[in-house]
Amino acid sequence: MRNRLVGNSAFQRWALSNPLTRIKARRHARALFDLTAGFVYSQVTSALVESDLLDALATRPRSEQEAAELSGLGIESARTLLRAAASLGLTAEAESRWTLGERGGALAGMPGLSDMIRHHRLLYADLADPLAMLRREGPGALASLWTYDDPGGGEEARIYSRLMTATQPMVAAQALAAYSFTRHVRLLDIGGGQGAFLREIGHEYPALGLGLFDRPAVIETIGDRDGIRLHAGSFLTDPLPGGYDLHSLVRVLHDHDDAAAMAILQASRRALPPGGRLLIVEPMAEVGRAPEGHAYFGFYLAAMRSGRPRTAAEIRAMLRGAGFARVSACRTPLPLVAHCLVAST
Repeated sequence: MRNRLVGNSAFQRWALSNPLTRIKARRHARALFDLTAGFVYSQVTSALVESDLLDALATRPRSEQEAAELSGLGIESARTLLRAAASLGLTAEAESRWTLGERGGALAGMPGLSDMIRHHRLLYADLADPLAMLRREGPGALASLWTYDDPGGGEEARIYSRLMTATQPMVAAQALAAYSFTRHVRLLDIGGGQGAFLREIGHEYPALGLGLFDRPAVIETIGDRDGIRLHAGSFLTDPLPGGYDLHSLVRVLHDHDDAAAMAILQASRRALPPGGRLLIVEPMAEVGRAPEGHAYFGFYLAAMRSGRPRTAAEIRAMLRGAGFARVSACRTPLPLVAHCLVAST
């Protein structure tokens, strides 16, 4: 009944004219406009990143002429981009020169986000027709890139590893703030890519032994081991190595469908000793809240055609089904980036 009333045009006109309801009505109107225009906002951000203007403005203020030359745009087009970015808080104008705004400065200080923005070209190609994407019509740009079931991996594995490496420090910061590793002797990061997560943990806990388990194609791309013991294999078919009292799954579960995710959890449970623990670090969904869960990751994983966002309650149930005795949550400072769950044998 309430939603039907809010959708009534006469009620909307009344709400905007009434001083008691005008603020809320305007807030709803702004939110609806942002939903409609959100893709354009994302493309403004993408243009600022891909033109290299974000990096250029991070070094020093620039004139519009300099911005045009750096971006390869005409001066009118450069001005259009700079002003659009300013409306989003990404740039700011002062004394006829342009610099980064508050949000632009934050974006420039998190290089992993720029990598994700560049990577989003593939996602946007799939989202040009979202219903076709949901029906899984055509090859799919993301699905063609993330070839999880290819044991060789090849270039796809290297692209995936580079992207994960760029964004892992943000995720590792959440785990370090939420969980103390002091009680553990050896940590195995399952599906750990290039080892970026382990290096962040090892920097804070130098006495902790570190191991990484991933596909052979990924292991082959790792250069400096930094004291990390490498194990090649598939966590879907091969047993995990023993000798580790702590396992970590960092942004791994939500990339896999339920059967594969359960197989990973069961493999971890079999390999952990009595008293061992599994640390899960990844974004988790909250129904009706936090749009990064079901809206962003839901559609991203649908385009990837593998995995799905899960609530903490769903993961808890899977952990109990895999044989873990206890599961507890660790509060992270920025749940937008990742939540943490700890399961004990």
